[in-house]
Amino acid sequence: MKHILITGCGSGLGRKAAITLASRGHYVYATTHTDEQAYKLNMLNRKWKLPIESFKLDVLCKEDREKVRDLPIDVLINNAAIGDSGSVAEIDVNRFRATFETNVFCPIELTQIVLKGMIKRRKGRIIFLSSLTGRMAIPFLSPYCSTKFALESIGYCLNKELKQLPRVNIPVILIEPGSYATGFNQLNISKQFNWMKVNSYFKNKINKLQRKQYLYFKLTESSNLDSIVMKYVAATEEPHPKFRYIAPCVQGCAVKAKNILKN
Repeated sequence: MKHILITGCGSGLGRKAAITLASRGHYVYATTHTDEQAYKLNMLNRKWKLPIESFKLDVLCKEDREKVRDLPIDVLINNAAIGDSGSVAEIDVNRFRATFETNVFCPIELTQIVLKGMIKRRKGRIIFLSSLTGRMAIPFLSPYCSTKFALESIGYCLNKELKQLPRVNIPVILIEPGSYATGFNQLNISKQFNWMKVNSYFKNKINKLQRKQYLYFKLTESSNLDSIVMKYVAATEEPHPKFRYIAPCVQGCAVKAKNILKN
């Protein structure tokens, strides 16, 4: 049994991963963005009787991040994230800042807190939820994609850095989901159209862009969440974890092929 802390368990992949890992015997701190989400998860867990403890951990809140300082965490899964979209040429830069704050800067701060205990115990595991869009960007989704590109670099550097510490075994792992039918993608791409329809260089192309983007995710999204959730399990449980875990496999292969061809 490992003590696992996961952020962003109020819905989607985080919630399903928390339940799956707990059902495998791990003690899971399934943290959520709001108190209401934590309450609902704890109430449901009374029926399941799984080793899950849910509480509010808004990664943007310093006081919430401090809640984990004294917890015996063996595995940290930085899962919480937001998305945003729009053309780089005109998007309010504060949208980029907000996305980076949630997806990059605050996970770094949380990781630094958790690492203090791991380094003291000389063992642990840090997992970042990246994305296949962190290896192949999608036009008009750059606020989200760029945060995942950043996590790719941060995860790689932290992994190499921790290996320099003597007798410390703390692998850093990236999980790279492709396109899944959780509703996140639709929410993400819809944000740009709230303002681009009113004032944008691309105003006359909005309808075409909208159809194209929604169609892309309609055609690519997988409804089989188990394929990516099992990557959470592998990243947590395998004695010698890989640096990257990718699902669905076919999407990962497609991204790799596209990157090779464009070079």
